Amino acid sequence: MCGIAGFSLFNHQEGGQASLTSMHEAIHHRGPDASGTYLDEHIGLCHRRLSILDLSEAGNQPMFSADGNLVIVFNGEIYNFLELRAELEAEGVQFKSHTDTEVILALYAREGTQCLGKLNGMFAFALWDKTKQELFIARDRLGKKPLYYFSHNGRFAFGSEIKAILALENIPREIRLDAVYDFFAYQYVPDPKSIFKHIHKLPPAHYLLLNKDGFSISEYWDLSFKNTSRDSEETHKAQLKGLLEKVTKQRMVSDVPLGAFLSGGVDSSGVVAMMAQASETPVKTCTIGFDNKDFNEADFAREIAEKYKTEHHEYTVHQNVADRLEHIVSFFDEPFADPSLVPTFFVSELARKAVTVALAGDGGDEMFAGYEKYSVDDIENKLRNKFPEAVRKSIFPSLGKFAGKIPGTVGKKAKSLLTSLSHDPAMGFYITNSMMTDDMWQSLVKTEVTEQLGDYHPSQYTLEMYNKADGPDHLSKILYTDIKTYMTGDILVKVDRMSMANSLEVRAPILDYQVAEFAATLPSSQKYRNGEKKYLLKEVFKPFIPDSLLYRKKMGFSTPLDEWFRGELKELFESRLIGAQLGLKDIFESGVIEKLWKEHQTRKGDHGIVLWSMLMYQMWFERYVVAQEAKQQ
Repeated sequence: MCGIAGFSLFNHQEGGQASLTSMHEAIHHRGPDASGTYLDEHIGLCHRRLSILDLSEAGNQPMFSADGNLVIVFNGEIYNFLELRAELEAEGVQFKSHTDTEVILALYAREGTQCLGKLNGMFAFALWDKTKQELFIARDRLGKKPLYYFSHNGRFAFGSEIKAILALENIPREIRLDAVYDFFAYQYVPDPKSIFKHIHKLPPAHYLLLNKDGFSISEYWDLSFKNTSRDSEETHKAQLKGLLEKVTKQRMVSDVPLGAFLSGGVDSSGVVAMMAQASETPVKTCTIGFDNKDFNEADFAREIAEKYKTEHHEYTVHQNVADRLEHIVSFFDEPFADPSLVPTFFVSELARKAVTVALAGDGGDEMFAGYEKYSVDDIENKLRNKFPEAVRKSIFPSLGKFAGKIPGTVGKKAKSLLTSLSHDPAMGFYITNSMMTDDMWQSLVKTEVTEQLGDYHPSQYTLEMYNKADGPDHLSKILYTDIKTYMTGDILVKVDRMSMANSLEVRAPILDYQVAEFAATLPSSQKYRNGEKKYLLKEVFKPFIPDSLLYRKKMGFSTPLDEWFRGELKELFESRLIGAQLGLKDIFESGVIEKLWKEHQTRKGDHGIVLWSMLMYQMWFERYVVAQEAKQQ
């Protein structure tokens, strides 16, 4: 696990070694063990290393092919590199190191960009081909490793994080208003946008080719749901069990201490069980709890730890969030507001004290329909089918407005339901899962911002993915949508930034692309059955996890936001937002911000989610816009 960055000199002189040094120093946390640079008349590359495989200097980067023609900087892990290496050695290829990086170089030399089809792992890399005078940049299929690029007026640069790009001189920081709108709807800025107009994300499963004439981007893989397996449920169960055992064992290959995140949920518990089976020594497990019992899963995690006799580490988040928040959110280069970033940081910090690599259960909810929102969506669609479309579209919006006047949570939920039912299933899915309603946005946003946005609406992102999905039914389409949007833009970003903030590598067995492809072939009834989420995955894990944990209500990495804003985050919010003149108040009406704040403090409403998004935006703005402008003055 590492950090990479670089720039093109084809059309713009970015500077020399000093610029590369600034770039890799900006992402020092991603790789504290070593650093390296490469610079010629066309390309500059830099690398930060977190040593995982082959801890010797032979594993340092940039790495060169044997003939010196190819240069690579690589972030991630290739889990099938040993098989690929054996295949290449059988053809006469000789290796100097025991790294997966060198395997990528050799595979590219043989197959060019087609090498991506053989790589199984989490990765983002940049490979400079001197003979072709071409830079090849690629990102893994599901987007576990990040890659940003900057393109403007002939300039081109890239990095694992935006801060590496911003380390270059005179990078424009013009904010995209549509990305701001997206952020408040989703709590993240979706691919391929970033919050900055001229900085973009390379989407998962895409590669970029750059030469003196410019660059092109191509997709090399997509997840298909159209071929539904007709095998029996028992066959699927056996296949899934074997696949999970295989991919978990692959991710346990490491030359440094290895452990696991353990939340006490189905997925992380299942991964720990698989690890315990494959390991000859006790698995190291790490858990985060909260003082508030409604958000605390530590007892469930402890039960699994005791069952598998793990070396268990536990940390409780007390009232110290405000003290650490500035540091924690500094690792996000654009607004990001999934509140579970807080416990994810703390569990990464805890894990790093014991291990350098941790396995996690990410991916199970998206692949096998594990979120509560799928149950809500199922109920909504059953209700939607009971009413004629004409009735839903003509009457339900008015009923929703009336319901919205009912005080408290009941009114909010009734309004959301009726508004959702007045639309088709795809738009209804967006409405139900949006983090800010249209009414809330319209009450907050300034008139001039609305005019600049024109007819743009964040739902376009969800609807585009829903319509791209090739699944046979609605569930498969929303699973595809979540995999391409929420998982990539939120879950994986959160885990990458918070683990790398602590120089920790996180591997997710259930996110193996082979598991994703297998899950996509399962009938929807084997994922979600009569209200039971993750049906087949639970059947596989049933021998390993007690029923009391397997079938308990999902909690997730939740945080007590409402109470935080009435307690330890109260002073922080008031100082950063109520008293601020720039930032969020360029977008929202200050009077409405203050009105929501007062309602929350007097318990006339619970606005924790919206207030948190506001705070995250403001803290980002002050660090990445205000602070930078102050430096330039």
